Amino acid sequence: MTPGFDYNPDMTMTLLAASLVPAMMQGEPTSPYLLEIHQPGIVAAPAGLTDTATGRTVSVDEIAKAARGVRFVLVGEQHNTPAHHAMQAAVIEALVKDGREVTVGFEMFTFDNQKSLAGWTQGRWTEEEFITKANWETQWGFPFAAYRPIFEAVRTHKLPMVALNVPRTWVRQISRNGVDAMLPETKARVPKLDLSHKGHRMVFDSLMGGHAGDSMNNIYAAQVLWDEGMAINARREMDLRRANPKAVMVIVAGIGHVMHHAGINLRITQGTGEPTISVVCVEPEAPSEVARSLGHYVYRPAPGG
Repeated sequence: MTPGFDYNPDMTMTLLAASLVPAMMQGEPTSPYLLEIHQPGIVAAPAGLTDTATGRTVSVDEIAKAARGVRFVLVGEQHNTPAHHAMQAAVIEALVKDGREVTVGFEMFTFDNQKSLAGWTQGRWTEEEFITKANWETQWGFPFAAYRPIFEAVRTHKLPMVALNVPRTWVRQISRNGVDAMLPETKARVPKLDLSHKGHRMVFDSLMGGHAGDSMNNIYAAQVLWDEGMAINARREMDLRRANPKAVMVIVAGIGHVMHHAGINLRITQGTGEPTISVVCVEPEAPSEVARSLGHYVYRPAPGG
């Protein structure tokens, strides 16, 4: 297993890209940043926001403009990285500024915790009350301060929040015992897992250090459940807003769920036929060049940022 993961024994699997250190830097076969999956080519990604199609440095306002007519914008983070969370907040702010009606979907909360979120958007709770009532410590556990800019944007603009993640028991059951052991309530929510996408498996194997193999099939299936479950919950929420052309969901998740359009975004497109936009946030120490397929946009903080 590469340093690209935080391992949580309670979930019996890796939190993909929680603190991603490129596998290439560790002498591993291929950095996940350099996989050319659905689009060939490598592009320089200096500090700032890079449009991977053109190599230009762009602003969040340009991302908001590009997102007109798109209902899902995913901003992938490396967990507990303040600069990444500031960028996620900036994308939210830019979309609001552009006249979009923004909903924010969170990997950080499981959907059975949804009722615990509304008090923050409505301004009824202090930060301390929200941390307690939303079960932040047990739902996520990373320091809340790093994520504060996102929640401040939500509160300032009174944006709906949606808990996207699936219960840990679901993930644990599959990672230990395989797809055939899916719980009935899991099948009711996520009736089918598509394990055949080669690009997604390439990302998974690379994040696992290039040595995943068949021995990791159950953990891979759990990863697919994770992505598919979050995509289903995002699609369900946005189905309620289908008649609103201004509606957009910003999905805040780890980059392992976003990179190379192979995670949540892939499953959204499979279920809706719609395009998505992805912003992948990397560390300053990531390779200076990345695959064009990594994301539509790549954000690299300045060193020390």
